[in-house]
Amino acid sequence: MASSTEYSPDLPVAPRPPVARIASLDQFRGYTMFGMLLVNFLGGYAICPRILKHSHDYCSYADTIMPQFLFAAGFALRLGLSRRRDRGEPVPWGRLTRRVLGLAGIAIAWYTFTDWHGVVERWHELGPIGLLAYQLKRGWFQTLMHIAITSAWILPVVLGSTRTRIIYAVASSVLHLALSAWFNFHWVNTSPNGIDGGPFGFLTWTIPAILGTLACDLVRQSGAAAARKLALVGVGVMAGAWLLSNLSMLYQSPASQDVQPLERRARVLASDPVFPDPSRFETWTGRLIEPPFMPPPDSSVRAWNYWMMSQRGGTITYTAFAGGFAMVVYGLFLALVDGCGFQSGLFRTLGVNSLTAYLLHDVAGWVVGPFFPERTSSVAFALTGFACFVLAVFIPCRLMERRGWYLRV
Repeated sequence: MASSTEYSPDLPVAPRPPVARIASLDQFRGYTMFGMLLVNFLGGYAICPRILKHSHDYCSYADTIMPQFLFAAGFALRLGLSRRRDRGEPVPWGRLTRRVLGLAGIAIAWYTFTDWHGVVERWHELGPIGLLAYQLKRGWFQTLMHIAITSAWILPVVLGSTRTRIIYAVASSVLHLALSAWFNFHWVNTSPNGIDGGPFGFLTWTIPAILGTLACDLVRQSGAAAARKLALVGVGVMAGAWLLSNLSMLYQSPASQDVQPLERRARVLASDPVFPDPSRFETWTGRLIEPPFMPPPDSSVRAWNYWMMSQRGGTITYTAFAGGFAMVVYGLFLALVDGCGFQSGLFRTLGVNSLTAYLLHDVAGWVVGPFFPERTSSVAFALTGFACFVLAVFIPCRLMERRGWYLRV
């Protein structure tokens, strides 16, 4: 006779209770998506302040957006797998692999489609091998691809201990440092320039992703009460990264004797950009680098080097500083949303359907952009265009949300 605990086809199977979403994570992800819309649309205007643009020689507000995507990805990955482990379920490695490959496939298809005219031109100009080399260096390695590759890279340790994950992030950063000294820093910063660290950017994108997993642990342990600890840890990481970025002060002028010009830009790259020549320490005056979010002087005064905060270079100082900033921002959302019950409908809609919003923002740019040319000198005109741009993304996402349609890999 079968015991009552065994499965019987005559007995109903109890459905798994729905998994509660963490509202603060959706709001944080929605805010990040809104920030991306802000800098991607307004950043093209000449009248836009530099803090909203990517300039690749310091961490601007625009540069804080990408690391927040990686932070959220690490948080969500740790959260989902931890809940499975707590229920005694096996880790779905096959499904995770398919998700990573699926996101990478979407990245390849989408970035090829959105740059189709450029792809055709490069096919005729460079041939198939040259085109493939371009796409592997720059065309395909943008936000979605970096999220996919970084997620795959941290999978072996995502359920590991805090110590294991931190060591893994440090080891990944050291590997990036070695590759940068060998060839990568110069390669990413020469034409065609890499995007978001280039193909090896995942090594330092590991930092904000691992910080996201650590934040997940704190939130699961303490809920909204973890906000203060998140802020303190984030500020500590930011401070450490800023202090490390002071090595960039070793590359002060006169730079004209030991630099080589970069193509297509009035920039100069130090001849020893990663490991500074010992003589540089003898000329250092002890002056500290600019405060966070303050732009540096022109590269004729300070040569470009690995220790500056550079999104293009994917440097350790940048990903660590911006990762710490992401932790502080998420701590604020945790306190406001999970602690005080505040929510933004705009952020919620963009957050729960973030992949849809990301894909739509390219389409919205094609539709709205021609009506609001970037050469305008009117701030009101540019802001009106931005409002139309946001609505073109938000309205389809909201309609999908109301119908319960979500685009996920």
